[in-house]
Amino acid sequence: MATVGIIDYGMGNLHSIAKALRYVASDEQIEVSFDPDALARMDRLVLPGVGAIGHCMDELQRLELDDMIRSVLGKTPLMGVCLGIEALMAHSEESGGVDCLGAFPGDTVKFAETEVMADGSRRKIPHMGWNQVHQERHHPLWKDIAPDSWFYFVHSYYVVPDDPKHIAGTTDYGVRFTSVVLRDNVFAVQFHPEKSQSAGLQLLANFLEWNGAA
Repeated sequence: MATVGIIDYGMGNLHSIAKALRYVASDEQIEVSFDPDALARMDRLVLPGVGAIGHCMDELQRLELDDMIRSVLGKTPLMGVCLGIEALMAHSEESGGVDCLGAFPGDTVKFAETEVMADGSRRKIPHMGWNQVHQERHHPLWKDIAPDSWFYFVHSYYVVPDDPKHIAGTTDYGVRFTSVVLRDNVFAVQFHPEKSQSAGLQLLANFLEWNGAA
């Protein structure tokens, strides 16, 4: 039986994402854990999260989960969700500037509050609600998900990868920002698939079938 570990560092939507994964699972065992040794043995890993990146990195380091995550890069299929995508970048300007896990070279920056939307209104921060994700490249995790499908977002910061090859999806919110990144066996999304109805559930189902290859 394949195992899927949800990384528990005390911040995040653990119950809802575990429930969504169990809903789409066939015979996979879904486990929530903060044990780095147990998680390192899982067949797939999910790094969720909500909140501030400074506290996130402090807790990952305290629980020795940061080293575990770095150790599985290139080996175990890993999905980052919401704060998880920020944690996987090299650096974030949030929390006064924080060095992160470094799976993706690049930074995380805040939406400018002065940006004016297409309808003339000022952009609201955080970006909260439904928005479309444009698929920038073909990938197994996009299987059976229509181009420009709608997903649910809640965030004030967005990632800026150094390498355009790592951009797998983009979204427009007054500025076109990267909403999905991909590198080898790591696929990370800014939105919440567990709150995104059929498209989000399909993405999670695709992740459970993914062997980590492009």
